[in-house]
Amino acid sequence: MIVKLVVQVRLLPTPVQAAALEATLRACNEAATWASSVAFEKSVKSNFALREHTYTEIKARWGLGAQAAQHVIKKTCDAYATLRANLRAGHLGRPDSKRYRRALEKPVVFRPEGAQPYDDRMLSWQIDRRRISVWTTAGRIKDVAFTAAPEQLAALALYRRGESDLLWRDGMWFLNATCEVPEAALNSDPVDFLGVDLGIVNIATTSDGEILAGRELNRIRTRERSLRTRLQRKNTPSAKRRLKKRRSKEARRAKDINHKIAKHVVAEAERTGRGIALEDLTGIRERVRLRKPQRATHSSWAFAQLGQFIAYKARRVGVPVVYVDPAYTSRTCAECGHIDRANRVSQAWFACRSCGFVDHADRNGSRNIRARAWELWRRGAQSTAPVSPPRQQGETGRKRSTTASGARCASPGL
Repeated sequence: MIVKLVVQVRLLPTPVQAAALEATLRACNEAATWASSVAFEKSVKSNFALREHTYTEIKARWGLGAQAAQHVIKKTCDAYATLRANLRAGHLGRPDSKRYRRALEKPVVFRPEGAQPYDDRMLSWQIDRRRISVWTTAGRIKDVAFTAAPEQLAALALYRRGESDLLWRDGMWFLNATCEVPEAALNSDPVDFLGVDLGIVNIATTSDGEILAGRELNRIRTRERSLRTRLQRKNTPSAKRRLKKRRSKEARRAKDINHKIAKHVVAEAERTGRGIALEDLTGIRERVRLRKPQRATHSSWAFAQLGQFIAYKARRVGVPVVYVDPAYTSRTCAECGHIDRANRVSQAWFACRSCGFVDHADRNGSRNIRARAWELWRRGAQSTAPVSPPRQQGETGRKRSTTASGARCASPGL
């Protein structure tokens, strides 16, 4: 069984090398945009069919090699496949909406700096020297330096398989390499489950009573949001430059914290021989009604990303993960099971109206999540994994189904 991960390394090209990489990306994306227009006009969206109409022209007009031309055509077809999937899933609105119609009325356009896939014929790694040799429109460039953490180098040396994507972002060059990491054997007999309650004030609280990333993080997020609002109101050239610099700062911080939380939760579950219990928060943004001041805070944190990180890290070490129904976990007493809206006396505290049990509200909720997961596991539920395909370092996807016991489950391997 294999877990697919994406390891991102930063390239350190010289000015001459960077110019060649930039020219290559621009040429590939211009060719992809042209191939997209041909696919749209001729209504040809499959790889081999589109190749008959575009392959020769792409090589002649943009000076791309055979492998690069084929990757450009494949990238174009993949973009239309993604568009069709988004339309079917309703991500672009209903069929009668303006956004839906606009997506169908014009061909897909590629950004000049959009990522370009490379296979092993176009890109070779010298991992011990931290150098790559890469094809460009100006010829093959050797000895392009890159930097990576020791664990990333080890993963590349042992598990790298398939294509790598060259991309430019915020003035920096990166390579995203796919690694196929073998899973550990699944622990099919956990002694218990570690419940994890996800929230707005406290990002994650475990059934052991640990609060991971709480009020201090929210103060930072509030300050960043206030700063962005002030800069947007100014609307001066300097304010726009500052906004551009900070546009992905919170996303990077959230990703880093989610990785740390997931790593800690999985390590604790593995150390104690337990599984991990999470809430199934699919569609939570549509189901929950919040006051206006709470909406930005609720929508700005990547709870789905945190769940994915926990799932893939758990699969790597064989820790089972079960998703449970989150209904009434915050109103149910973890001691006697009494359900009452009045049990939740405040955001932070829970006091049972029946038995008098008092606890931190999030810890009480995580204990309920733990109990539900243990009950589902005893009924035969299996380890669960998220649906989304891998997009960031460490993310992976699986097909989910619903069992008779109510747990959302997945096959444990690819």
